[in-house]
Amino acid sequence: MELGISGRNAFVCASTGGLGEATARALAAEGVNVVVSGRRGDRARAIAAELPGAVGIEVDLTAPDGADQLLAAATSALGDIDILVLNGPGPRPATASVLTIDDTTQAVHNLLLVHQRLVAGVLPGMRERGWGRVLAIGSSGVVAPIPRLALSNIGRSALAAYLKGLAAEVAADGVTANLLLPGRIATDRVASLDTAQAEREQRTPEEVRASTEAAIPAGRYGDPTEFGAAAAFLCSAKASYITGTAIRCDGGMVATL
Repeated sequence: MELGISGRNAFVCASTGGLGEATARALAAEGVNVVVSGRRGDRARAIAAELPGAVGIEVDLTAPDGADQLLAAATSALGDIDILVLNGPGPRPATASVLTIDDTTQAVHNLLLVHQRLVAGVLPGMRERGWGRVLAIGSSGVVAPIPRLALSNIGRSALAAYLKGLAAEVAADGVTANLLLPGRIATDRVASLDTAQAEREQRTPEEVRASTEAAIPAGRYGDPTEFGAAAAFLCSAKASYITGTAIRCDGGMVATL
């Protein structure tokens, strides 16, 4: 399928690995000019060197001026931004009963406020041009809170609520806002969560993964390229009538519609 986004400009937050990198690569494969960004500058530049029309930018989005730095660098490198993919580092595992106010404040800053600042920076131009895509890489915790990931559940759910409201306000301007929610995708982040669970339960990471896969209808973890392909579609011209929604890429793992 021709997605109709060749020549568009995108920047993908936290794209030096995992789902962000998979999304950046999928967009580049469709002819999109991509900003690859993250705290690992060497890695961002190395990935960008492999992709036509891409540029790598080193930035820490969680720093006080990180969002502004990325906005300035991205527009300087590519010009007007047509596609914004929101992504951020997962907060540390924690249960809701032990959270401090500082914990929650930091999670909301990293997973909502930083992304809101990025949206504010590109949205006026998108609306003026009559075309734009805002896509957040979220978590299945948005629809079914994940045990021991309370900070992620809180921050990502707040972002989902923001994007849902935004989508209704900008749909008539040709701008969509959606979330793509991964289940168990084979990334370093998921591997670290499996390792932490294995340590708590005195099992091996392989045993944890096997038991988790057994509970997924697809019978396996997803591949990052599968997630990237779904993300590219939601950013495409073909997805112009999909907005204000959260779509799961989880192999049927979450037992809700």
